[in-house]
Amino acid sequence: MPRTKAIYPGSFDPITLGHLDVLQRACRLFDEVIVAVAVHTPKAPLLSLAERVELIEQVIHHHFGDVHPRVIPFDGLTVDFARSQGACAIVRGLRALSDFEFEFQLALTNRKLDSSIETVFLMPKESYSYLSSSLVKEICRLGGSIAAFVPPEVEAKLIARLRPSSSHASSSQNSQERE
Repeated sequence: MPRTKAIYPGSFDPITLGHLDVLQRACRLFDEVIVAVAVHTPKAPLLSLAERVELIEQVIHHHFGDVHPRVIPFDGLTVDFARSQGACAIVRGLRALSDFEFEFQLALTNRKLDSSIETVFLMPKESYSYLSSSLVKEICRLGGSIAAFVPPEVEAKLIARLRPSSSHASSSQNSQERE
């Protein structure tokens, strides 16, 4: 019986609990899933490619069971990367109706580019249906708690990057408490 392989592409800047929910669902459907981290994205990423890949690998290592998706950066067309990896499907998360038009257009374009690769839409659980990386970064930038939206590794990285004075103040406060 042939093994099925899918890619789950995105910028993952940063990876959220919604992304992880979709990834876990994909791992139940396919024999192998590759998290394909886009080298170039339309938006200027907050985290470097190396940081995004490292965070995803940390999160997968700490939060997944026996199934460990591979994490591979890619550049170029998603269908070309899927073909190069021997994938039969591209997994896309679909949060809300507002995502549908763009995702539908993308899926039809990918089908035109390579009709042998299917696009599979997976919805995260309802509690993550509104969640986006942009929203998480904005909440963090403005001093709000992002613990309910991202794994602890990601939370620590974003706080250090977006609120350097508060992480410095926190470490100063901790050192004063030890004295």
